[in-house]
Amino acid sequence: MTSKTRHRTRIARAAATTAAALTLVLAPTGHASAASGPALPLGDPDLTEARSSQVLTDGVTLTRIVRGTEPAPADQINTTTRGPWVVNVLTIDPRKAHGHLEATYGPDLAGVEKTTDLVRSSGALAGVNASFFTFTASAQYPGDPVGLGLYGGRLLSEPTQDPAETDLVVDARSGRTLMGPLSWTGSIRNRHTGATLPLEYVDHPPVVPDACAALSDPTQCTVPGDVVEFTPEFAAATPSGAGVEVVLDRRGCVVRTATERGTALTAGQTSLQATGQQAATLLKVAGQGCVSTRSVLADEHGRQLPVRSGLFGVNGRYRLTQDGRIVVPAGTGSFFDRNPRTIAGTTATGRIVLATIDGRMTTGVGTTMDETAAVAAALGLRDAVNLDGGGSTTMSVRGDLVNRPSGTTERAVGDALVYIDRPYRG
Repeated sequence: MTSKTRHRTRIARAAATTAAALTLVLAPTGHASAASGPALPLGDPDLTEARSSQVLTDGVTLTRIVRGTEPAPADQINTTTRGPWVVNVLTIDPRKAHGHLEATYGPDLAGVEKTTDLVRSSGALAGVNASFFTFTASAQYPGDPVGLGLYGGRLLSEPTQDPAETDLVVDARSGRTLMGPLSWTGSIRNRHTGATLPLEYVDHPPVVPDACAALSDPTQCTVPGDVVEFTPEFAAATPSGAGVEVVLDRRGCVVRTATERGTALTAGQTSLQATGQQAATLLKVAGQGCVSTRSVLADEHGRQLPVRSGLFGVNGRYRLTQDGRIVVPAGTGSFFDRNPRTIAGTTATGRIVLATIDGRMTTGVGTTMDETAAVAAALGLRDAVNLDGGGSTTMSVRGDLVNRPSGTTERAVGDALVYIDRPYRG
């Protein structure tokens, strides 16, 4: 879990037929059959590994892998070579499945909900937690994604410039995926005067410069601030405080302006907020008339990614595999140590895999970043990304917990990736 800081260094219940579980126990130094994949490259080679699989519905399989049989000593969770490791793997074959994968959040983007509740409320068959989100860094807006947030063709959070951010985009109509760092640029332009102003964020509370917090007229501030676009999906009201706000209708025409931020938006409305010296500029550019908003997502090669209905995207931290190679960088510190992990990836044959690894417990020790990448490769993931982990790591089937979260209770999260067992209808 990471926090969102100043300039976003940020860093559905469908009917299903369940087949009888098939259990496979691997010999201590052996490998599973080709159908079940190789033994996980975790710990000592003599560890016993057990696998059980069940078909949840056409094209969707849940596999549970337990490597190691004895609980770890509490003081050796981060160092033991005996495990145990507990991995739950949800595999979706778009060629056989009748449904689709999408990203979802709760009543509003800035709030948090448990993954089990998000699976239930969306009518999903199964799902896992997804994006890194603000969490404890914001008591008022804890669910705000720390990076990309794309939901049904609505960009509600832009990717950061953090080099660690790796995004996953899913086309719910075709089942195709895109993985890698995305970039974003945004701006507004007055249709009459031609005046323009860059946008810095989408649905991210702007920061008020300390030097200007007490000014009675925010347009007198001479210190740089932020310019942000807000959507009705963000929260019940836009963030309040010093600065200016311009509310636009669905055509981009000004509905009202205010020299103090914070208002409720109705369906179809958006607002522009500015703090610091940009407050005066925003009123000049968009204080009256109509504006056009430009918002461009691009992939790592600079190619524009058209945002359309059916596209969903979440943010992760670090690629695990790319084109079949392990590419996770070397690193130190708690993030790279053993933790619970959530993985998303695709195989060479186009299957989509969502996996969780229990951690921080004697019954499931978790994985380092290197170990997580090794697991992804062993699961056959040609491309894979590390999603939010730690206490957020959760897998749910039909609204019930599948894995064991590391906290005393299941953590509420910002969003989730869920499989809904019906075609995407938009």
